[in-house]
Amino acid sequence: MITVLSGGTGGPKLIQGLKKLIKEEDLTIIVNTVENFYYRGLYIAPDVDTVLYTLADIVNEKTWYGRRDDTFVTHEYLKKLGCPELLKIGDKDRAFKIQKTILKEKYDLSKAVDIQRKILGIKAQVLPMSNQESNIKIITDEGEMKFHEFLIEKNAKPNVLDVSYKNVKPAPKVIESIENSDIVVIGPSNPVTSIGPIISMKGVKKALKKVYVAAVSPFLGNKPFSGPAAKFMKAIGYEPTSYGVCLMYKDFLDRFVLDNKDIHLKKVEKIIKDVKTTNILMRNIKDKVRVAKVVLGGIYDTDDFDTDR
Repeated sequence: MITVLSGGTGGPKLIQGLKKLIKEEDLTIIVNTVENFYYRGLYIAPDVDTVLYTLADIVNEKTWYGRRDDTFVTHEYLKKLGCPELLKIGDKDRAFKIQKTILKEKYDLSKAVDIQRKILGIKAQVLPMSNQESNIKIITDEGEMKFHEFLIEKNAKPNVLDVSYKNVKPAPKVIESIENSDIVVIGPSNPVTSIGPIISMKGVKKALKKVYVAAVSPFLGNKPFSGPAAKFMKAIGYEPTSYGVCLMYKDFLDRFVLDNKDIHLKKVEKIIKDVKTTNILMRNIKDKVRVAKVVLGGIYDTDDFDTDR
């Protein structure tokens, strides 16, 4: 079994590659939840929904948010009514979020997500990292902001002074899934706001030390793939590079996959025993499969699977 720790962009791209190499039922995805929040009465779980849509092959790969080929009738009509939305939510995506909001009135988040997973016909397990709420806060030179206020309304422009979130308890099966894995894979998601909250939960680092852990760097040289990862890393005292990420993960990381042009390779090799290099920019499915093969190579046998399926 393979367990993946994921946020909402880099992780899902790697998941697409892994799906081509292993049986989907052998995958478990533990997903960041600190960016979850209520918006106008609607429960929004952005990373969870992106992972679900990715596994169901319906994710919008242009935005890595929402469903492919969705419509926006409700969003546009709300604008005409004088109620514009900060978030552009598609009609089918909105219905999915309404369902999750209704389910959460009766069930915890894990159960609600599992019901939706089954509706979408997904064979992999999808585990929200926690059933407890812990909205992330971005402390900036313009004041404290909610994550989506900073990212969307402010376009990630303010200087970041700190990043804060309440530590929460792991959801059921999270620790067990990690400990029972042949390999745990950390996707190239934001190390501060996506992966950091998962590994900061009680018992997670201890569990990670018991298994083989491989990660893909979220940095191309000094540049993150997407989002304000560099600002966040500086704010919590880490160099915004693959070297800074390896320092964050060094207590449990066994293999680190870097871009083949990463200038920090030698520094990383002094800390991590098993360092692999490849072109980690995942533009298409062939790229995603290639990166996934490097992640799993020699640790998890993928020779029996058809990468064209």
